[in-house]
Amino acid sequence: MPKICHVIARLNVGGPAVHVIQMSHHLRREGLDVSVVKGMESATEGDLMEMASAWGVEPIVLRDLGREISPLGDLKTLWKLARLLRSMRPDLVHTHTAKAGTLGRIAARLAGVKAVVHTFHGHVLSGYFSKTKSAVILWIERILARSTTRVVTLTEIQRREIVGLGIGGDRVVTLPLGMDLTPYENLDERRGRLRLELAAGDRFLVGLVARLVPIKRVEDFIEAAQLVTLRTESMRFLIVGDGELRVALERKAHGLGLGEDQLSFLGFRDDLETIYADLDLLVLCSANEGSPVAIMEAMASGVPVVATAVGGVPDLVADGETGVLVPAGDPHALAEAIRELHAAPELRRRLAAAGRERIVATHGLDRVVPQYATFYRELITAEAGA
Repeated sequence: MPKICHVIARLNVGGPAVHVIQMSHHLRREGLDVSVVKGMESATEGDLMEMASAWGVEPIVLRDLGREISPLGDLKTLWKLARLLRSMRPDLVHTHTAKAGTLGRIAARLAGVKAVVHTFHGHVLSGYFSKTKSAVILWIERILARSTTRVVTLTEIQRREIVGLGIGGDRVVTLPLGMDLTPYENLDERRGRLRLELAAGDRFLVGLVARLVPIKRVEDFIEAAQLVTLRTESMRFLIVGDGELRVALERKAHGLGLGEDQLSFLGFRDDLETIYADLDLLVLCSANEGSPVAIMEAMASGVPVVATAVGGVPDLVADGETGVLVPAGDPHALAEAIRELHAAPELRRRLAAAGRERIVATHGLDRVVPQYATFYRELITAEAGA
């Protein structure tokens, strides 16, 4: 039975962790022996350990594999990870996220693993760090790609960007983010619960589901909410998620005169199906993204989407067909798109139906798991014979 080891910095709330957990479970059903190695999550970002346990995934924890950079600690972690992989003897190591991608790929080669794969879940080379730090990361990624059997991007747009930056060349392939969409496909029995909880009545509910971190540009959502509520009282804005910026964002909302009845911070929720069941519109206003899970969940739930045209988003949201795209960093354009969709119920229905059809056809686990299983098997076979 082929042995696969995923290495990820942390199983925090977000797309990479959901993908690794759910794919690990289903790939075992495809006859693969799959294990997961992870670091520790920070106190502000939440973790998905309960989800991992529910899916039968019990990760091996290397505490210092987490996101924070510590030269001495990272060297120790590299040594520990190399020893662990040497004892596990996987046929293929698949790394995710920047730090785990660096330490994991080096450790895999030190351990003699023949097939090494890395996935770019987002685009850490733009929007996350300073220009200097981004340049250093780009240099590192170019070097690492030379010893990476395959570099995976989640969308064709990402693939072109990565290759254009001199990373990987013909080693770069596109495989979609896969996740279990079935919980979002029939939400009738959940409808009304969120509205009752918030005493929202029949108001138009506009939601953002995200970690509250700089790359998500939640401040643009708050400014758009203020612009919209200046003209109408029929909408209510909801922020679902938590993170390092929560206090600052709450302060910003208060400073703009947005009360709880206009904009609510709901924190982390483990009942996202209940959220999507009552949302009239989902907004994503990030500065960069790979394949945002929130968009996929909303589309599967039949919720229309307004999103920024960044990263891999346009591969999910075809403007005017499966959603509406706006420029990043433009709260006025965001507010205008929200107002236009609020006033066009038939357009919302059409976008929602097309979005649901598209996402289920391309990102459901029944479509994606066989692609990855074939990809792993072919790569392991090819490297074994090399």
